[in-house]
Amino acid sequence: MTSSTQSDSTAPATPGAPLKRYDEAFKRQAVEHWIKSGKRGTRIAAELGISYPSLKDWKRRYMGNAMPGGADLVAENRALRAELARVREQRDILKKTLGIFAEPSKNAISESKP
Repeated sequence: MTSSTQSDSTAPATPGAPLKRYDEAFKRQAVEHWIKSGKRGTRIAAELGISYPSLKDWKRRYMGNAMPGGADLVAENRALRAELARVREQRDILKKTLGIFAEPSKNAISESKP
């Protein structure tokens, strides 16, 4: 009888096959595609024929540079901070106004005590 041998799971699928190397432009485009599409990373990796851990590593490496609309996010952040400051100021004014109306008026007639 011949014994069947099982393949080692740590060995590459095709021994001696060269490792694939990707240029920086491809890596950045893959990360941009992932971010813009909103799809799961595993799906994008499968579509591009790359491993998910590689794609995740590229995203970690290029997130600042590859994120689309980075300048738009900075402008939006600035606008939101300005709006928050304006709304806080309005809130503070309303609090002071409420405090003024809650105080008894100096001109009000006080009840006389016998």
